[in-house]
Amino acid sequence: MNAQSFLSTERFDLWQPQAADLPDLCRLLEDEETRRFLGLVRAGEPQQFDRLLRSAGSWALYGYGLFAVRERGRPEIIASCGIFHSWRGFGAEARIDNVPEAGWIVRRDWWRQGLALEVMRAVLSWFDEAHGPTRITCMIEEGNVGSDRVARHLGFERYGTHHLADETPPVRVNLLHRQP
Repeated sequence: MNAQSFLSTERFDLWQPQAADLPDLCRLLEDEETRRFLGLVRAGEPQQFDRLLRSAGSWALYGYGLFAVRERGRPEIIASCGIFHSWRGFGAEARIDNVPEAGWIVRRDWWRQGLALEVMRAVLSWFDEAHGPTRITCMIEEGNVGSDRVARHLGFERYGTHHLADETPPVRVNLLHRQP
């Protein structure tokens, strides 16, 4: 771990991705209930390695990405939150490709404690200052009331839906954006 986090909130330190994060990222998604509304996200080490590389790539190419979130002074990752550069492949009408996308995954024992809202407020504030006002998207699986509530508190508004046809049965996601 580097000597200092990239951002901090009242309770949490936010770190840019590091190779040593892989075991904690796998543990973050071990719980089936944590993955319930994550569509195509899988818990295995190869899948989390790919996600870690995509996040590091977003940082390297665009100057922003997901953060490894740790409780202040604690070593384990309890969430993955941030704004990353996305290419979902949903088609032009979805307006979610090649744009900044917000996302948050919180370990189950931290649910309903305001972690996502606290962290994402800090991330959005930093992003707006560092990258200027720009449209940011996010997608939330239908039925994920908690994440939908967080998104709305952060200023995201629903503009469409998409069906993830690769899932059985297909999963419907709500597409949201936050306009500058």
